[in-house]
Amino acid sequence: MLRSATFDTSVVTVEFDTGTKARFHAIWLRDNALDPETRAPGNGQRLITIGDIPTDISVSAAEISNGDLSVTFQPEGKTVTFPADWLAAHTYDCDRTRKNGWLAPDLTTWQRGFDAPDADWSDVHTSPTAKRDWLAAVAEFGFAKLTGGPTDPESLLQVADLFGYVRETNYGPYFEVRTEVNPTNLAYTGLGLQAHTDNPYRDPVPTLQILYCLENSAEGGDSIVVDGFRAAQRLRELNPEGFDLLAGYPARFEYKGSDDVCLRSRRPMIELSPDGEMVGIRFNNRSSAPFVDVPFDQMQAFYAAYRQLGEIIDDPNMGVSFKLEPGESFIVDNTRVLHARLGYSGSGTRWLQGCYADKDGLLSTLAAMQLAQPEAAE
Repeated sequence: MLRSATFDTSVVTVEFDTGTKARFHAIWLRDNALDPETRAPGNGQRLITIGDIPTDISVSAAEISNGDLSVTFQPEGKTVTFPADWLAAHTYDCDRTRKNGWLAPDLTTWQRGFDAPDADWSDVHTSPTAKRDWLAAVAEFGFAKLTGGPTDPESLLQVADLFGYVRETNYGPYFEVRTEVNPTNLAYTGLGLQAHTDNPYRDPVPTLQILYCLENSAEGGDSIVVDGFRAAQRLRELNPEGFDLLAGYPARFEYKGSDDVCLRSRRPMIELSPDGEMVGIRFNNRSSAPFVDVPFDQMQAFYAAYRQLGEIIDDPNMGVSFKLEPGESFIVDNTRVLHARLGYSGSGTRWLQGCYADKDGLLSTLAAMQLAQPEAAE
């Protein structure tokens, strides 16, 4: 609830019952008004444009009503109520001093020893609570397993159906991960693979990857996952200048798998938002193209930082390893979590299927479930 409100024509200042104060501009309040003439009651979408707001918008009154804020705008003579909890959730009058590479507060980084979140196939398909918790784990940690599933081909598509849609690529709706005689990708061999993010040569990159095990009797072939955000945090601690180089200059990635495919992207290995939030990692040595966007006098240091990041990623203390059994799968946030594979022998069989999906579908499903069960989301 709100204790008090003061105002001048351009700014309203409120004090919450916690003693915290916050200021809100008149133009901001009017743009975000919650009345049915400003926002559609059904979906909350804005019904006005910025051009519909008078350029001389001002506040003529601001008072507390039942613990919420009531504001009257001129020259419209329009009065709008803003709930106190809504204002608290949308406060922007706060300290913005943050170190470059800061992480969103709802993310948790991890390394070796991390107890990987998992859920049972039947539970997530029958229990909304189990499904919500599993999705929340993916959102927070960027990785989760699913156990006890069927061993029928294409079962992985049912995993994607839990929250969204498969993102089809040149590999099709899904792809087979097993040894091929003339592979178009090194993933289709028995070779070990360094921890990497998938498809960095796409723009936009697939934001989720699902790998589903159907057979796994071969020696080796263990899966390893590495938290790319934790690796980048370590680089920033050890070599802040190197961190800034990898975040400040684009790398290049390329894939030419057949006559009709030539994919290219130009994005930094460590991606930051304009205010410095760490939002993405692209790391894939197999798909790196020549770096040509780094100034000559910075290239040596850029490569040193690139090498150091690779060494951090390869550090056994960074990875969580496991061997998938038939009917087990895992999902990774492909903008954050790198995955690797140990080499495996020709004896026995190893058959996984993989597909891509998009994180917006998962986050949307999770947010809708949390709104429907707010007490469980706290």
